[in-house]
Amino acid sequence: MTEFALTYRGTVYPWQCDHMGHMNSMWYVGKFDEASWQFLARLGLTRSLFREQGVGMVAVEQHIEYKRELHAGDIVSVRSAIVEVTDKALRMVHEMRNDETGELTAKTTIVGVHIDSKARKARSLPADVRARALMMITGEIGRTVSCDSELQAGSSGPFDLERSAAG
Repeated sequence: MTEFALTYRGTVYPWQCDHMGHMNSMWYVGKFDEASWQFLARLGLTRSLFREQGVGMVAVEQHIEYKRELHAGDIVSVRSAIVEVTDKALRMVHEMRNDETGELTAKTTIVGVHIDSKARKARSLPADVRARALMMITGEIGRTVSCDSELQAGSSGPFDLERSAAG
């Protein structure tokens, strides 16, 4: 069973709100991006590894669902899970919640591809990273909150990891 891990905590600041009075979409993307880097580091994909091995991760697809508005002063958290692993790519989901109400405010699914930074070509994920990611899917690492049933059922949704990682 896929498990979620806490990857971000923060606040909605007034300057993050648009003329409609709620947090602008660019800030959702930013908070999800910060959660992604925390999550990748948990897998062993750290800045020092990228620098030492000349590799990196790139997002090739992202789908966001906005569920509830957030306003200045709201406290939020993001929990993340790996839902699919291939030789060269990961599909992860992030759920953002309003910590005061517990409501799901936004959800994103991101496909990240491991690349050779110089050649700009996809390459295989390190074996230890793949193993950790697979253990997260099976629930052997980081038991927290269960993933949505549609993702547990193995639905790849609109994302084709093999196509995304081709290169």
